[in-house]
Amino acid sequence: MATKPLAIVAGVGPGTGASIARKFAQAYSVVVLARNADNYNGVVNEINSYGGQALGLSVDVSDSSSLKSAFDKIAQQYKDAPLAAAVFNSGGGFVRKPFLELTEEEFAQGYKSQGIGAFNFAQRTLPLLQKATSLTHPPTLIFTGATASIKGSAKFSAFATGKFALRALAQSLAREFGPKGVHVSHVIIDGVIDIPRTKEWANEHPDGKLDPGAIADAYWHLHTQPRTTFGFELDLRPYAERW
Repeated sequence: MATKPLAIVAGVGPGTGASIARKFAQAYSVVVLARNADNYNGVVNEINSYGGQALGLSVDVSDSSSLKSAFDKIAQQYKDAPLAAAVFNSGGGFVRKPFLELTEEEFAQGYKSQGIGAFNFAQRTLPLLQKATSLTHPPTLIFTGATASIKGSAKFSAFATGKFALRALAQSLAREFGPKGVHVSHVIIDGVIDIPRTKEWANEHPDGKLDPGAIADAYWHLHTQPRTTFGFELDLRPYAERW
């Protein structure tokens, strides 16, 4: 369908994922992945309406067969497009609950959505990224982390376990694939993101929430870093966030 480079964003909703898709769509064709089509239809239609190229696919990244089906469709539609960037932005597995009230299924879901989901996504994207060595910017794989990636707070044991696993995977992949020319990064999102769902959440500062558009700008900055200056981890938080 398209010969210009491709970016794939997994975990697209009305906030960060959509903003990342918009940012990368300024330079590339974009494929956005989410379980529910309602999460990506708006941004796909928006990008296509202003002359960009976007495709949305419903997929469960923690299910390898579901992800394989999605990548088969991507290969058919964008067979000549090199993969320039891939972003794992899944927020699944979020549970806030006292540990002794957690079920085994709830605990396992944190690891399944983050650890297994990221594993599946990386296995599908890295072979394609390794082939894209002659583009303007180094091929890039970015994982979205959270405060829970480095701090297991009370009542967040399930979510923190998944995010710790995600960070460990990203770190290992950065060490393995960086020397092969693929830039692997992990971004810690520390704070509440300013999205429709959080509009009414109290905040003592009118600009005390993370701007999803600014997050997308930071992801693009990581993607455009040269091979001589790969940044692995980036912390993003509002100026007033206590940390």
